[in-house]
Amino acid sequence: MARKQLARALPENWNVEISFAANGYEGLKAINKTGAEIMFLDLNMPEMDGYEVLRTIREMDLPTLVIVVSGDIQPEAYQRVVKLGALDFIKKPVDPGIIENVLKKYGIPIERKTAVTQIVVPVNFNDGYQEVANIAMGRAADLLARLLDVFVILPVPNVSMLEASELRMALSQVSDHTDSISALCQGFIGPGIAGEALLIFNETSFADIAELMNFSGETNEAIQMELLMDVSNILIGACLKGIADQLDITFSQGHPVILGRHVKMQDLLQQEGRQWQKTLAIEIPYKIENKKIDCNLLLLFTEDSIRTLNDRISCIME
Repeated sequence: MARKQLARALPENWNVEISFAANGYEGLKAINKTGAEIMFLDLNMPEMDGYEVLRTIREMDLPTLVIVVSGDIQPEAYQRVVKLGALDFIKKPVDPGIIENVLKKYGIPIERKTAVTQIVVPVNFNDGYQEVANIAMGRAADLLARLLDVFVILPVPNVSMLEASELRMALSQVSDHTDSISALCQGFIGPGIAGEALLIFNETSFADIAELMNFSGETNEAIQMELLMDVSNILIGACLKGIADQLDITFSQGHPVILGRHVKMQDLLQQEGRQWQKTLAIEIPYKIENKKIDCNLLLLFTEDSIRTLNDRISCIME
């Protein structure tokens, strides 16, 4: 979906040959094979991310102009890619006018074809969910980075359709590397869409959170709950708004509920009244660089929401 959106945003009838790559390794192979002069590069990719691609291009002294196109819009992300040699930075979702302006800004010629080539990419809804989540994740990280003056490490979101038993297993695996977690949930609803956001803090230092939130004093239980709520409101609120903006809908959010602090995930799953149904699960891991703050945001959509979500994704991909 990301590649299709970008291709459609290129200057109309631009007389160029286009190669597509699913990750950094494929991108570098394409440069070596085709002698590509311009690369539009994402940052969050599997196997080899954009930062590694930029470092490799610089180390190999490849004559390729790189324009970064990413949902990770943190100020530090922009500064890092420029230092690594990127020509410019464009945020997702891509505006066609901005790409053409950037090309003109750097004197890159835009010769037009006389014949129009239609770019066809099959619809894959999981890819669509992943790309929408990727952009929303970047917006939430940007807000957190600006508020706390940090750099948030963002991997690729995971998307899957899970039965109740599979969801329990997935939740267990999210935190299988730590003895205890702290977690809260927040329901949300929109037109034809309903779900729950589950935020799980793994190996997280409340002292680090307090320091970043400029809190001085003892972090007792009441303060820890307040800190959890503050960080959660930023991540969940910004991420849901990022998804809603892309799908052209509005979400109403319920009050966040603390599920447990310093508990084992298995104990949390066995709590009376917790009934997980078949769901579309989007997992977004967040980690703050050089701080002991590590959490996973899971967006769980009800099975009844899938049809509406697919309709919205189809509209984006048309």
